Amino acid sequence: MSGRVPLEQPGGVATTPGIRIAHEGIIDLITVASVPTDHRYVAHLHAGDSRVRRLPDPVPEGADSNDRWWPPRWLEPAWLSDHIDDFDVLHLHFGFDAIPTERLHQVVDLLRRHNKPLVFTAHDLHNPHFRDNTFHLEQLKVLVRGADEVITLTPGAAREIVERWGIEATVIPHPHVAPLGMIGRPRDRRPEFVVGLHAKSLRANLDPIAVLDTIVTAAAGLPDTRVRVDLDSNVFDPGADQRTADLAAIITDYATGHSVDLRIHNRFDDNELWQYLTEIDVSVLPYRFGTHSGWLEACYDLGTAVIAPDCGYFADQKPCRTYGFGLDRFDPTSLTEALRATHAERDSTSAASRSSRQIERQRISAMHEAVYSRTLEHYSTATGRADQAID
Repeated sequence: MSGRVPLEQPGGVATTPGIRIAHEGIIDLITVASVPTDHRYVAHLHAGDSRVRRLPDPVPEGADSNDRWWPPRWLEPAWLSDHIDDFDVLHLHFGFDAIPTERLHQVVDLLRRHNKPLVFTAHDLHNPHFRDNTFHLEQLKVLVRGADEVITLTPGAAREIVERWGIEATVIPHPHVAPLGMIGRPRDRRPEFVVGLHAKSLRANLDPIAVLDTIVTAAAGLPDTRVRVDLDSNVFDPGADQRTADLAAIITDYATGHSVDLRIHNRFDDNELWQYLTEIDVSVLPYRFGTHSGWLEACYDLGTAVIAPDCGYFADQKPCRTYGFGLDRFDPTSLTEALRATHAERDSTSAASRSSRQIERQRISAMHEAVYSRTLEHYSTATGRADQAID
């Protein structure tokens, strides 16, 4: 498939593949190879009047369809070289967790040789799947220094990027997560206050055991309060690693002995997740490390309060209370105080409106379009990008 768009306006000038530029200098279409495209975050970067077209995810090697987008073919140098004329900009979000830095260097160098801009959104400055962040930081060093434009979601993350790598990132906020039609709906007022602690699949940055006793003790001192703990059923699979199996057993035993409402189920699909978030009043995030959170955004969409750890930049994203929690630290008092304050102010939880999220989505879309246009303008006025040290 060619990214070139046929010239339709007299006097126009056909330039970079996928772009038509008229005398006014307006870019009519920008074709983006997004890594990935089939992701809720990426889908919500698009607004109806955008001139950006994101290509479908390529079918992974050995697969029959692109129902699963990983491992991403755009990060395979040989495949990328064969399809280099299909797009104008490569925009990397996710999917590079297991890719060696040598291959990332190859991708950056290949794009450079072909004058193809690389845009990189730094979602995670600490990979939530690995306690040891050394390898992830090595990957980020290649990508942040090799990209033509770096985007991140919060001012705090942007400051860290400058401190670590000397690169200024454009801050573009996270778009809505829940469907627009569900945002801003009135919530049912329940007689009880439900504290939710979702342990999901007990990935590396989740430590629900550390906070559970504090939550249960605090809840016992609040009127009409119930603690609900959810676990994905796959944590009990025979093939689960030892850490996961041990944590699942501890949570189950604790819940049985402390009157905790424990729910074990398959991983929620989207509709089940929206329903869950409307069934709890506050979601406590037991993250020992991390950077940003789509879960927090979904809570904001549906009017569920959030108590987030003070590691990462969760409080930069959307309004939430925080408590002291990090790799090797926990302040139980701050969590207790946050629970009490949230209970006392349950009728004034910060929540999104549909109109505000619609306007925000249009602005986010326009900001991405501006980033893409800026990188392409650079290439239209230069023979190639200046050499950058990325070692």
